[in-house]
Amino acid sequence: MPHLQRLMMMAMLGVFISVALILGTANAASLGAVYTEGGMVQGKSYSVGLLRYMDVFKGIPFAAPPGRLAKPVPHPGWGGVLKATDYRKRCMQLNLLATDVVGSEDCLYLNIWVPQGNTVSTNLPVMVFIYGGAFLLGAGQGANFLDNYLYDGQEIADRGNVIVVTFNYRVGSLGFLSTGNADAPGNYGLWDQHAAISWVHRNIRNFGGNPDNITIFGESAGGASVNFQVLSPKNKGLIRRAISQSGVALCPWAVNRNPRQYAVEVAKKVGCPTDSGMVACLKRTDPKAVTLAGNVKLSTSASQPIVQNLALSPVIDGDFLPAEPETLFRNAADIDYIIGVNDMDGHIFATLDIPSINNALVSTSVADVRALSIALSKSRGQEAGIATYEEYTVNWGSKPSNDAIKKTAVEMETDYIFLVPSQAALYLHSDHAKSGRTYSYLFTEPSRIPLYPLWMGADHADDLQYVFGKPFTTPLGYFPRQRDVANYMISYWTNFAQTGDPNKGTSSVPVTWPEFASSGHKYLNINNKMNRDSVKQMLRTRLVYYWTTVFASFPSVQKN
Repeated sequence: MPHLQRLMMMAMLGVFISVALILGTANAASLGAVYTEGGMVQGKSYSVGLLRYMDVFKGIPFAAPPGRLAKPVPHPGWGGVLKATDYRKRCMQLNLLATDVVGSEDCLYLNIWVPQGNTVSTNLPVMVFIYGGAFLLGAGQGANFLDNYLYDGQEIADRGNVIVVTFNYRVGSLGFLSTGNADAPGNYGLWDQHAAISWVHRNIRNFGGNPDNITIFGESAGGASVNFQVLSPKNKGLIRRAISQSGVALCPWAVNRNPRQYAVEVAKKVGCPTDSGMVACLKRTDPKAVTLAGNVKLSTSASQPIVQNLALSPVIDGDFLPAEPETLFRNAADIDYIIGVNDMDGHIFATLDIPSINNALVSTSVADVRALSIALSKSRGQEAGIATYEEYTVNWGSKPSNDAIKKTAVEMETDYIFLVPSQAALYLHSDHAKSGRTYSYLFTEPSRIPLYPLWMGADHADDLQYVFGKPFTTPLGYFPRQRDVANYMISYWTNFAQTGDPNKGTSSVPVTWPEFASSGHKYLNINNKMNRDSVKQMLRTRLVYYWTTVFASFPSVQKN
């Protein structure tokens, strides 16, 4: 009997040794220290499942600490091995209440997630994420709750077998202040994004990535940034595919039409002259003061909507953006492109302008909707504003319900700020495409915030938690149906990064997503109940026609 026990123990020990050897071999499938153009970098490797590992590098510099109101320049490099294990500070910006400043001017760093099996990965597709935040806020790691960062790339990388990169770019005054001439041409934040994409293209092969298969994706101002990057001639040959979520270059807030006027306001606030010495003074002024001076006026109303206060944004500089965005789509002719919005993207803005929208006990007045119509239409005058009001209230009848009035305000802001410009970008990309494919989606998974109205759909930024797989990382905070949504989005997004077709790749999808122009301008309705009825066409065509044709036919009002 002891002999039998000894044999069994030896057999079990053999199994343990075999498993240890297998795991040891698998664990050896790690990059270790990686050579980059600036020097060696060492990240962390950890297990994410059976024989699946993740190499993570945080805080790799992709450019030198930037000069004030100047383009980024290459990093001079470092000796030894750089420990790339912690996120670096975000670029200097206002805090959420716009009362103070957080971050640093030394902020041009990126983060990389590399999935590994039991051999080291090679030639993987690369997905580079650009964060939103109205060109005023944000960071490559995103919002953080108990060390759970929103833009952690692990779930996308692991589930889609792609490399994920996030990075910081300058925002606010230091990223987008422009005098409208050569003194301070602006677009520093866009140049930072370009520098990060270029660095990835030059260095990602050493991390196991394919430099010829880079997909850039972003949300809100990040979605508009993605669009600017594919339109700019500066990125020729660097980007293969793109995804814009709730933001394109054609959005009314995406281009600053009066940059000098805003630069003068900032200069006055910090005590700088407004003549030829303005830029030199801004460059030597305390960066916190310059950042604070670029705050947004948050006192809004139906007649002064917040979207018209977002002045610090990209400019047509004749360099990075040589012309109006709508004239540059030929530069994206060979780039596969997904563009989409959330069905109530405008909700967060509408509730700032008309607070009663979220209050079930308070009615929203018809006068507020009328004032909002006129305010959103002010570039074309009072007559256009009345036409907008009539277009959106045509189905109200004589006694519209309170819910109908509130929903109309949300629809109007959604259409004007996000949906119509996104549709216009889809048409332009599709019309100019050569080899590039075009896909459209509408995200309709209802908001998870309990205080919202019962008719509420997907608010602005609601899609991000699903794309970054939060229902998997924090399962107690979500229902199984929400894990389905995350699974669908990661599958479509990473298949697209692999092949240029969201239906084809290593992940199965619930329904085939047709190309936008295949027949009748089709789009995919993304939510937890996906089936063949999720493929629809002609998204809000009547309102798209109104804004792009009828509204656009009213004469422009000259600003004083």
